[in-house]
Amino acid sequence: MRFVATSIAVLSLALAWCATSDAIAAPPDPVKLIFDTDLGGDCDDVLALAVIHALQSRGQCELLAVTTTKDDDRAAPFVDAINTFYGRGDIPIGAVRHGKSPNESRYLQLATQKDDGKLRYPRDLNHGADAPEAVSLLRRVLSDQPDHSVVIVQVGFSTNLSRLLDSKPDSINPQTGRELVAKKVKLLSIMAGYFSTKPNRNSFGEYNVKHDLPAAQNLAAHWPTEIVFSGFEVGQAIRYPARSIDNDFKYVAHHPLSESYQLYQPTPHQRPTFDLTSVLYAVEPDGGHFGLGPRGRVQFDDQATTHFTPDPQGTHRYLTVTPQQIRQVRALFVELCTQKPDRLAGSTHE
Repeated sequence: MRFVATSIAVLSLALAWCATSDAIAAPPDPVKLIFDTDLGGDCDDVLALAVIHALQSRGQCELLAVTTTKDDDRAAPFVDAINTFYGRGDIPIGAVRHGKSPNESRYLQLATQKDDGKLRYPRDLNHGADAPEAVSLLRRVLSDQPDHSVVIVQVGFSTNLSRLLDSKPDSINPQTGRELVAKKVKLLSIMAGYFSTKPNRNSFGEYNVKHDLPAAQNLAAHWPTEIVFSGFEVGQAIRYPARSIDNDFKYVAHHPLSESYQLYQPTPHQRPTFDLTSVLYAVEPDGGHFGLGPRGRVQFDDQATTHFTPDPQGTHRYLTVTPQQIRQVRALFVELCTQKPDRLAGSTHE
């Protein structure tokens, strides 16, 4: 009997150890991600989308949808072209209507660029007008997800998300936009604002904020979930190396990332990685890539200046970065941006 009891005890311990080992070994579920972007302005939006695709290939996130705030008919098609380049051309795309940025892009001509009569970057979406309206798509995608499961990354103007907050119950969902966000979203990671302690900070209106200031003010005041802001100073400190743009994308004859970068501003310019920082934090919040400021509340005044009030009960925080983190994140961004699409993994281009 003692032998039987001992054997049972040993077996129980072994099973418990196996269960614990399985729990430890099991990777976390991919982050359910929505990417809201003004792609067509700065080229860092293209790099940020490439980072998302690299992280999805690593099993770390699932890109549910992309919505655009750049009011250019080529913005959504170019998003589709990039997604198709990375082998994910079925990702839903929503386009803003009557947005705040119809000015000419330096690189969106790539959406229609042809070689020998064929699109350089194949896509299915021909015009932004053919894409679903952004807020309707956001409501539909959020409605289909489990509660408190979605992370939204906003790297442009607050137009779409402010309109989402103000949206009324409809045939998609009986809840208001704010109710829907509170139920489905667990985090908003946003590139906006300026949290530097430098003396001139009170005269600085960050671009994403001031370009649609009423929307940014509405978002900061009424968004019902946690918001983590990546301020101008974080992306400004982490520059994407020109040598990578010049050398690391030659595995194909044409690459949308390097071509967008060169059209926006040619190397040896080293572009700040503003939007990439919000993506990286959204997917790897516990990766040690950034520090976090205290809890509090962010407000944007009528000059688009950022004001942060500490409050232990606040739902707003902002990213910080040390010199060591700058070096580490810069290297990681190169690794992610230059990661080949799954369909090309292992290939070389002569």
